[in-house]
Amino acid sequence: MAEFVTVATTDEIPPGERLVVGVGRKWIAIFNVDGTYYAIADVCTHDDGPLAEGELHDCVITCPRHGAEFDIKTGKVLKAPAMVDVPTYPVRVEGEDIQIEV
Repeated sequence: MAEFVTVATTDEIPPGERLVVGVGRKWIAIFNVDGTYYAIADVCTHDDGPLAEGELHDCVITCPRHGAEFDIKTGKVLKAPAMVDVPTYPVRVEGEDIQIEV
């Protein structure tokens, strides 16, 4: 059964910033885009590279290794060489706590 887990507070991820957290055996990148939080697996599906180290423009993250692009809202691949979508996680804010569903 899925549950929400607190992974950060809102003051830890200002608008335009990101934070990578470990949840169980997964690394998850949390992004703050204009006050809305998104969470994706911090792994490029092309070569397992760290996505959070890439450039973010609006809601599109570019993998720093080979340039694959993903929509952080949906996880969908937007540009090759990746062919498989990246996992996303529901996010909610409870008070000052940022929580993701795992």
